Parts: sequence; C-alpha cells; structure tokens
Amino acid sequence: MTINNAVSALAGVFIMGSLLLNGMNFGEPNWLWFTFFIGFNLFQSAFTGFCPAAMIFKVLGIKN
Repeated sequence: MTINNAVSALAGVFIMGSLLLNGMNFGEPNWLWFTFFIGFNLFQSAFTGFCPAAMIFKVLGIKN
C-alpha cells in the first residue's frame, strides 16, 4: 500500500465514522465539523502538498 492509498483509506474511514456517529445521534451534531476538517485537509493538501497523515505514514514506514 502506498502513502497516497493509505491517506485515502484513512480519510474514508474517518468520514464514514463521523457520519455514523452523527447519524446515531449521540446528542452532538458537532461530528460534522470533524468531517469538514478531514475534507478541508484533503482539499488543502491537493494544492500545498502538506498532509499530516502522509507524514505520519512515512514515519511508520509505508512506502511512497
């Protein structure tokens, strides 16, 4: 698995998780802010090349 695939997989899991938590109505619609944060990071990394998740995966030894 490459870093790009790992970042996409992690983002997908986090987005599905936050939407699930919001859908289960744990009393806080603020889970949608977590979804927004993930989407914003994906958007800005497309332009800047800076992705915190990619840096973490690189330290963990996932190949480029």
